[in-house]
Amino acid sequence: MSVKMVEVSFKSSEPLRPAGVPQQNRVFLDFFWDLAKPDQEIRLKAVKNLILYLKTEDKADELEYTVKRLVDGLAHTRETARPGFSLALGQVLGAFENISLQSMLDRIKQKHDLHAVKKKLARNAMFGNLFGVLALHQSGRLSKEPLVVLGCVEVLQSLSQHKQHLKDLPSKTMMDILTEIPEEVFEEVLLGALQADLASAFKTPEQLQLLLVALQRFPQTLKPKKLKKLLGSSTIINADNIPRLTEVLKMAAHSVKKEFLLPPVALDLMKLSLKEDSFQLFWNKAIIDGMFKEPYGPTHYLSFRLLGSALPLLSLSQLKEVLSGEVMKHYGEHVVSTQKPDRFKLAPEMDTYISDFLQGCQDSDKQLAVMVGFTSLTNHGYPVVPSVWRVVQHLQPAALQNYVDWLKNMFLQPQMDKLLDFSTRKQKDKQEGREQKDSSIFRLRKWIIARLSSIIDNHHVKKQEDLIMDVARFVFFHAFFSTKKASSDIAETNGKLAVPLDGNTRGVLVNSFYGLLMSMHNMPPQGQDGMAANQKRVLGVRADGTMWIYHLVQYAQVLLNQPKYVQSSQPFSPEQRQAWDSMMESVANLRKAAHKGSSVESDGFQQLFLLVGLHLFKAPEELLDIMKDLQSCMEKAQQKKAKKKKQVTELEEPQWVEVMVDILLSLLSQQSRHIRQVCKAVFSSICPHVTAAALSAILDVLDPDKDEEDSAVVVTDDSNSTQKKKSKENDDEEDDEEMEEDESDGLDEDSDMDKEDEAVEDDEEEEEIEQEVDQNFRLELMKVLQQQSALATEEDGSSDEDLDDEEMMKMDKSLSALFSEQKKKIQAKKDEKAKLQKEKTLVRDFKIKVLDLLEVFVARQAGSPLVLGLVEPLLNIIDRGMSSGSNQQEQDFLRRAADIFRNQLCRSKVYCRTAGDRQGELHDLLEKLMTKAQKLSDSSVCLYYFSASLYVVKVLRGALPAETIEEQTTDGAAVNDLKFMGNMDTDRVSGIFREALSAFMSRRKSPMTTQMFTDLFARFPVLCVNLLDAAVQHITSGVREHQQGQACVLVLRAMQSKDVQQLLGGALWTELCEKVSGQLVESLGQVDQPGESKLTKEKVVKALELCQFLVKHVHQQKLSVDLEPLHKVLLSMTSKVCLNKTGKLEDTYWAVMKHFGVMKPKVDKAKPDQDTEQDPAPKKKKGFLPESKKRKKRNKPIMESASDKPASTDQSGPEKGQAKKRNKKKAERKRPADGATASQPDTAKKSKTQTDSNPAKKKKKKPKQKKEGGGQM
Repeated sequence: MSVKMVEVSFKSSEPLRPAGVPQQNRVFLDFFWDLAKPDQEIRLKAVKNLILYLKTEDKADELEYTVKRLVDGLAHTRETARPGFSLALGQVLGAFENISLQSMLDRIKQKHDLHAVKKKLARNAMFGNLFGVLALHQSGRLSKEPLVVLGCVEVLQSLSQHKQHLKDLPSKTMMDILTEIPEEVFEEVLLGALQADLASAFKTPEQLQLLLVALQRFPQTLKPKKLKKLLGSSTIINADNIPRLTEVLKMAAHSVKKEFLLPPVALDLMKLSLKEDSFQLFWNKAIIDGMFKEPYGPTHYLSFRLLGSALPLLSLSQLKEVLSGEVMKHYGEHVVSTQKPDRFKLAPEMDTYISDFLQGCQDSDKQLAVMVGFTSLTNHGYPVVPSVWRVVQHLQPAALQNYVDWLKNMFLQPQMDKLLDFSTRKQKDKQEGREQKDSSIFRLRKWIIARLSSIIDNHHVKKQEDLIMDVARFVFFHAFFSTKKASSDIAETNGKLAVPLDGNTRGVLVNSFYGLLMSMHNMPPQGQDGMAANQKRVLGVRADGTMWIYHLVQYAQVLLNQPKYVQSSQPFSPEQRQAWDSMMESVANLRKAAHKGSSVESDGFQQLFLLVGLHLFKAPEELLDIMKDLQSCMEKAQQKKAKKKKQVTELEEPQWVEVMVDILLSLLSQQSRHIRQVCKAVFSSICPHVTAAALSAILDVLDPDKDEEDSAVVVTDDSNSTQKKKSKENDDEEDDEEMEEDESDGLDEDSDMDKEDEAVEDDEEEEEIEQEVDQNFRLELMKVLQQQSALATEEDGSSDEDLDDEEMMKMDKSLSALFSEQKKKIQAKKDEKAKLQKEKTLVRDFKIKVLDLLEVFVARQAGSPLVLGLVEPLLNIIDRGMSSGSNQQEQDFLRRAADIFRNQLCRSKVYCRTAGDRQGELHDLLEKLMTKAQKLSDSSVCLYYFSASLYVVKVLRGALPAETIEEQTTDGAAVNDLKFMGNMDTDRVSGIFREALSAFMSRRKSPMTTQMFTDLFARFPVLCVNLLDAAVQHITSGVREHQQGQACVLVLRAMQSKDVQQLLGGALWTELCEKVSGQLVESLGQVDQPGESKLTKEKVVKALELCQFLVKHVHQQKLSVDLEPLHKVLLSMTSKVCLNKTGKLEDTYWAVMKHFGVMKPKVDKAKPDQDTEQDPAPKKKKGFLPESKKRKKRNKPIMESASDKPASTDQSGPEKGQAKKRNKKKAERKRPADGATASQPDTAKKSKTQTDSNPAKKKKKKPKQKKEGGGQM
């Protein structure tokens, strides 16, 4: 019976399945699901697997089903699925050539017929036709069947009418088809079909693009005669077609407004103009006269992008013509006008075009033409491209050399007429004539200096050493010298300045030279890019090993020795010249010594001499004394080396290293990163010779109590720096369009930040000044008014009407003078406050630099006894810094000092191991540190003091035997190593820490933490053993429950330590366990309710954790410790610990009891009693909504009278009573309003049965209910 039913059901269901669709397996069907997924990788994998499956199985029905599914999927509603089905169909048609393309095209047309489909599915059908043609194109067989090509083109032509959906996809597909078919097929089949489109090429960008592609692909078919027949002219670009081409380009520009790209039709048109030799006509008429007539927008952007794309296609003459034309001027105006952050900037795109051109072009002349062309585009003399333009790194060496020569010639003889210069309206209104020309020359020279410096600073630029030296000599010469007469020995004298250098330009040159010196100091040797990663690279030297700075000093010596040909802008005095000559002599001696045996010390001296020598040109008066001190310092150092055996006892005269440290500190006050780096390197080389006096000189600078003394040293440079900043600001006032933003070195930003901070504080300053000056100013004002008889008094009742004009004028002058003087006083006070603030900033900045020296000393001399003298000063800095202001500079200084102390001093693996003769001093230091730590209020500062104490203990202990002796395996030797404490007085140190531990456990507010003592126990097990008894006692004697719990933590960490277990072996360990057990019994016995407070719960948890370890350890080691009292105390806590809950307290408790054989009882949830169900009910009711607040009681407030409302507050009424109440309410609605008053006593009684929160709410609602009842009646 069942078999027949199955046969019937099978036969009835078979006709419902379309013919040719087999019962597919799951693997095969999954391919089509994957084709519709959004992930592209999944779709590609599905296409590949589908083709492989079809080839392997080779089943006709599956192939037919595949084609049907793929054709249907071309119009999938999901956009990401259509490309997957199209690609799969194309691959299937390419793999199975027995499938006819014509039949497939007919099938696509039939399935996705636009006339037969519903209107809402028309868009999907359009995409179905488009992706169907794409599939035929991707099959690779389209060129073999011309009729199918024609059919595809006809489909695409019909689809091109639906641009609102398909945009330009049909035309792009048509162009792709044209690029693959042979010329015979185009001429015989497609030319007739496309004739209408080709003839209307000047109507839309798509049709013009189609014509241009056909011209490129089939030049033999579309000959000039054919073009003349189609378009009326034998060429595309001519004077008659320019207006129509311009309109098409405008349409193309607006069509890609949101895509930010160049339309292909524009680039193809330009290529055609080059081919037809009509580029000049196209560029001048279509672009300059056509596109730029439009308002600023997409047409301009198209022209700029076309300019960038044209660079690789143009000849040298065409490049020069284009880069000096109107398009470049418009581009410059665009760059200037889009400096604000919210404007669209095309400059990054142009940089990409230029960078791609320079990378692909090997012609150095073309490279130079492009660089010169964009550099010549200037705004009021200032080039619009940034001075740090990174495209220069792609220049060929020859092009780079020619570009540098061009920059130098333009600096010497600014030819403003050869620049493509433009000015904004503000600049034209502000300056005219000669003044404008001088300003433009200054701006141009300023940019050229920055451009030359950036070329040297950029390590990616391929440059020769001669080029680097050439630029450095050029900048140095014009910064400090001028030409008197040309000399063949000095190349810089051959170039004459057309316009003399002014003071501002020289100032820029001076700053750029020292920045250039910094770049050369950090420059790797040229030609060593392929060095091994682990090989150390020496910076600041040439390929032959000599320093760059040495060559510059030699060049300066040549200039100083040629007074006939060159003249110094700031000539040396005889004393300064003598210092220079002695410097050169010292450097020569150091170089001779270096040849015999090079040392880091001599290199450091040499570099310092050269650097100070070059800085003599900038500030000779300030550095003259430093040069003399440096000279005597080096002589003393050499004498000390020569007389090592002789003991020189010159108490009055400081040692050479102390003088050197003073020199370095003086140099650090200079505002130069280069000097800072050199000082750091030199100090690193003399670290082994540093004495206590030299180190104290550094610490005196960092002493917080000596800020005022140090400020006087640093502020000497403040006047110069402020003058430079002011002059820089005056120069920048001319730059209305902010063209100097790219090459700013950070000074402008700092000054702007200072201005903002001052502006924020102005209001507060004015209020303070007004409060101080009000009284004095008021008295002076009264005097002026009384002198002029302008003050009205009660006696004469005079008024200002009695004064004549002359007296009024006198009074006005007096008042004006008074107010003017008052304004000056206020401004003077503001300036004084600003000066003090700036001095404070400079002092802090100087101290941050001095920390460099301290960091170097700690890193290089961590094992020196002098390092111990840094502990207290660094702690003093940290302590004072924690309580100082929250200024960013203060925080940086504090963070730096703390990092040096914690990471490089306390945590260093290298420490002083020769402090045996200073053990008394170190013990006193330890006691002092721990005493100070206990008196602190800030726990974070106390942590640093405790770390310092541990460092001192480590120094006192010295090196462990395990570090000097071979590893020993015996237990006795290991215990001896643990007991070794070196030069430490163990009893005294233990007493110090025992006192600290007692203070921590007995004070309610202590800056110390448990982690501090945990670290002490872990690092020094001997001290841990000595402090363990005290910690055990504090389990019960702690001042609060928190301290008692922390005592349990300390004892637990100590007992878990294997080192402590080794030190306390045998009877001592058993005795300790008994003490701990007794203390735990007493501590747990004091607890009444473990969960009554958070602190009590925390204490019990810590005690139970200690219990767990103790009981487990005693049982494992089988120690003779009586745990029965502890067992009893724990059993008594069973009633105190809730069995139904899980938590840390409960889990720890039962983990301890498990060691005693007591398991956690299971709670039976299957048999709840009725009493237990009823008892907790009122408790659950406590937090729930009352019945009166439930929604079912509030749905009908309008239908009830005021007298019925209290009945709804009865919480104990069952559901049966609610029906009676409803009937009662219906009857009561018919009663008069008097009935409402009669029910008030019952309301009062029932309201008492509610919770405390309900009556207050009911009292508010009762009047409202009466109103509603009255309204209904």
